[in-house]
Amino acid sequence: MNIDGTHYRSLWYNHDDDVLEIIDQRWLPHKLVIQPVATLEEFAAAIVEMRVRGAPLIGATAAYGVALAMKLDPSDSALDQVCAFLSKTRPTAINLQWALNRCRTHLAPLSVSDRAAAALQLAHDIADEDVEINHKIGEHGLALIKEIQARKKPGETINVLTHCNAGWIATVDRGTATSPMYLAHDAGIPIHVWVGETRPRNQGALTAWELGSHGVPHTYITDNAGGHLMQRGQVDMVIVGVDRATRSGDICNKIGTYLKALSARDNNVPFYAALPSPTIDWTVRDGVSEIPIEQRNAREATHIWGRNSTGEVNEVQLTPDGTPGGNPAFDVTPARLVTGLITERGVTGASEDDLLGLFPEFKEAV
Repeated sequence: MNIDGTHYRSLWYNHDDDVLEIIDQRWLPHKLVIQPVATLEEFAAAIVEMRVRGAPLIGATAAYGVALAMKLDPSDSALDQVCAFLSKTRPTAINLQWALNRCRTHLAPLSVSDRAAAALQLAHDIADEDVEINHKIGEHGLALIKEIQARKKPGETINVLTHCNAGWIATVDRGTATSPMYLAHDAGIPIHVWVGETRPRNQGALTAWELGSHGVPHTYITDNAGGHLMQRGQVDMVIVGVDRATRSGDICNKIGTYLKALSARDNNVPFYAALPSPTIDWTVRDGVSEIPIEQRNAREATHIWGRNSTGEVNEVQLTPDGTPGGNPAFDVTPARLVTGLITERGVTGASEDDLLGLFPEFKEAV
């Protein structure tokens, strides 16, 4: 997508310097900081510290990490070590494991002399595939928005609520949940987006920054305002992203998603999850009991970063000294609360049968 008229991906390979470059998202939306990622330790830190974030982007970053490792040492032991090393960086987003497994499966049969070039090409392929998947998700989600538009009066605004950031900076480009919003706006459909702040890291500010850069009308709201707006008839649909989904249709997303789904169900608001197929964990059926929930540093809950009146970006403490903080990063929304899943192959119900109807090749996955 564009920043001040210039197109960016969330990561890109600088062929002149032979290095991956990323947008360091810790500084957004206040500063645009671009940095190279040149060592395996820096790849791990980029993922752990959320310089890159969002399940698809984490997966693509890990693939480039494997490519670097194969350039340094293409041996079998090095391949095993880098996959094990990067797999420990974050536990919940399944795209990380998906990308590492794909790298291992693709590279292991190759000769040592061929691995470095093959690993880099595979990383490029994973990044490009993510962009295409997100475009298709956008097209299928746009059809849902058009259905709502057809039920409204001509020119009446369609209000969409989203949570966290499932935009282009959570992917390689275009985004998942935001992709239909961009297409709707570009098609001239009057759309407005309610952007939940998504405490404690306030990723909703990233969504607001994205939407504003693209000219999409939006309003930044507190997380607790979502249910109120639904109750007042001010939300036509909810679209969120997904960090991991089960084969039965449960979705795991940023903490607070479950509460949005409950409010949507209570107020008859359709609740959709934008779901790239690499985010489906076909080995899991019960999301609540089987998906590991990342417990992040309590300081993210007790402190907050922001820009002060002089333009400086600083951290401030919110809580009394000595008050402990709890910080589960994700929650699970059961399939029964999900109206539909927007995938690159179409929109489907949140059930094992419905998902396998679109992805029959995973029927025997265990």
